[in-house]
Amino acid sequence: MTKTQLNRISALTVDVEDYFHVAAFENNIKSSDWHKMPVRVERNTYRLLELFEQQQAQATFFLLGWVAERYPQLVRAIHAAGHEVASHGYNHTKATLQSRAEFATDIRDTKKLLEDIIGADVYGYRAPSFSIDKTNEWAFAELKQAGYLYSSSTYPVKHDLYGTPDWPQQPYMRPEGIWECPMPILNLAGKQLPVAGGGYFRLLPYWLSKRLINRYLLNSASPYMFYFHPWEIDPEQPRIKDASAKSKFRHYVNLGKMEAKLTALLQDYQWNTVKQVFDRYHQA
Repeated sequence: MTKTQLNRISALTVDVEDYFHVAAFENNIKSSDWHKMPVRVERNTYRLLELFEQQQAQATFFLLGWVAERYPQLVRAIHAAGHEVASHGYNHTKATLQSRAEFATDIRDTKKLLEDIIGADVYGYRAPSFSIDKTNEWAFAELKQAGYLYSSSTYPVKHDLYGTPDWPQQPYMRPEGIWECPMPILNLAGKQLPVAGGGYFRLLPYWLSKRLINRYLLNSASPYMFYFHPWEIDPEQPRIKDASAKSKFRHYVNLGKMEAKLTALLQDYQWNTVKQVFDRYHQA
């Protein structure tokens, strides 16, 4: 292994949803009440576009249809800046909570909505909360049928909300004919450690996250992929007071430090879209 591997281009991904869409608050905020909530996702995502332009980083934006329908100009701005527009489903319903028919309608409608807005094909999909597992493997067949080329919907770790620890850790072609690009994990001391970003990135000091990412780059033949959400750079977002202490901690920890951490991450590594970084895995 050589240090040149640290200079490999990695995939930067953004799950475009607002603070009230997240699974942590699904028991506190009904989807029927979303229209009553102060919306922050538009301004936060435009801020990310500014940061990415400043640091010359390209990214894949996995957009909720709910967001795209209300802010089509934001979707067009993402596309116009050279980033990849991809699907995150319509309203952040976990795939494990949908019937096969509901899932098929959801992924098709969201794909069409995004494609109509940008006038270009949408190739990628990420299930909300990485919610494809052994209980709903039929989701891959529906994604293939809907015209997606790749999915990034699994995380091979043990987690109380998601996880497929015994599934492949490298990108692979599913029997259904679609590529699955799982979130990166680090095998260390017999454990599978999550190193893909999200709440762990906010929780850990940046020097430690960087050390873990470097270790992954030095030891894995697969590309690295990072993910986060627009609400994570927004410490002024409204607080959900009746959420559980666990959910509050997960959601609010170090929000005020995230933008500085993210800027350092953008500076320390080279970033591009999933479609570009994983191109050999999902060519049509």
